[in-house]
Amino acid sequence: MVNQQIIEVQQVQKKFGDELVVADVSFNVQAGEIFGLLGPNGAGKTTLLKMMTTLLRQDSGTIRLNGYDTLTQARAVRQQFGLTGQTAMIDQELSARENLIIFGRLNGLNRNTAKARADELLRDFSLEHSAQRPLSTFSGGMRRRLDLAVSLISRPKILFLDEPTTGLDPRTRSEMWTAIRQLVRQGSTVVLTTQYLEEADQLADRIALLDHGRLKALGPVTALKQQVGGLKLQLALAQAQATQPAQRIMTQLTTQPVQVSDRDRLSTIGCKRCNAGDGPDS
Repeated sequence: MVNQQIIEVQQVQKKFGDELVVADVSFNVQAGEIFGLLGPNGAGKTTLLKMMTTLLRQDSGTIRLNGYDTLTQARAVRQQFGLTGQTAMIDQELSARENLIIFGRLNGLNRNTAKARADELLRDFSLEHSAQRPLSTFSGGMRRRLDLAVSLISRPKILFLDEPTTGLDPRTRSEMWTAIRQLVRQGSTVVLTTQYLEEADQLADRIALLDHGRLKALGPVTALKQQVGGLKLQLALAQAQATQPAQRIMTQLTTQPVQVSDRDRLSTIGCKRCNAGDGPDS
């Protein structure tokens, strides 16, 4: 992965009236990674994304995309990214190919280049056989793939995805995950908002966990799972002479210290067989 900070978010705050919806949030995104903004509804994910894409102005703090400031260089910032929101941007009256050509023209491509780019994206997202069909015949997954293709018309360096798989069935979600991974392999940097733990685990290299507008955790997925994973196991012993044998058994099960209470109760945190990804299932 390239060690270049392509997005910088520093001490950003946003209020709606008296309600603080984003509170002093800071993080960086490196070029070539999938960065996840994870949190429940109302956590501030979409508000933060809107500020990063110049759709909202932050009350304080700074946001830079590829070195450009979102407040003072908004036009240059908008040239750096594509955005796929929770609602589709596509025109239901047009075919997939017509939608892509129109968005290409809106992004400054000439007619021939727009047609060529549309055909390229239709192939990339396995929509070439449905290119001329009316969108009323498209499934939800096909519409989301087309919406994603539209956001890539201008080959942006950064792609923002706001809960891209909400409402999709498991098979279609898996297809979207494959498409997102392919974008990164082709050189894009992806910022993904999601409320699905599984989605963040499957896709993101690093995660920022938000709750009530505050940054609760930040780091690689594996490291965060190790911080919060595991179980607490307590054994209440009926006979005091069982303490030492029980302590030996529990020591074999975990790398964490085994503590003995006054009542001959043994407890351990982080049983190795119970942590996600460690060893066989118990």
